[in-house]
Amino acid sequence: MSEEKVPSELRYTKSHEWVKVDGDVATVGITDHAQAALTDIVFVDLPAAGKAVTKGGSVLVLESVKTVADVYAPGNGSVTEGNAELKSHPELVNHDPYGKGWLYRVQLAAAIPADELMSADEYKAYVASGK
Repeated sequence: MSEEKVPSELRYTKSHEWVKVDGDVATVGITDHAQAALTDIVFVDLPAAGKAVTKGGSVLVLESVKTVADVYAPGNGSVTEGNAELKSHPELVNHDPYGKGWLYRVQLAAAIPADELMSADEYKAYVASGK
């Protein structure tokens, strides 16, 4: 297995989402590990702005040539935007999961406790453990 690409400035969930918090807005995507497991993503069911989300609840669905997968919320809040570019270019999730392949932004109702998200090193160890 190649070395997992895991940007150190992001935080990670056990369901393989990455989270970048800026104030009370979190940008969410899936990790390189997750996109590789899904293979070629062919459709992203983007959430509508204003959609209420709850921690651990499904926010959107990714469809790949192999399977369908839910993407979960890292905290409670409401969606401010989905990445509209993915409507016509879902492959960005595969090619640039930490950049242009981001999925949605959520206005957080409260800060996500630091112990609920993994650091890059913790996430690498989590993936290496086979979970």
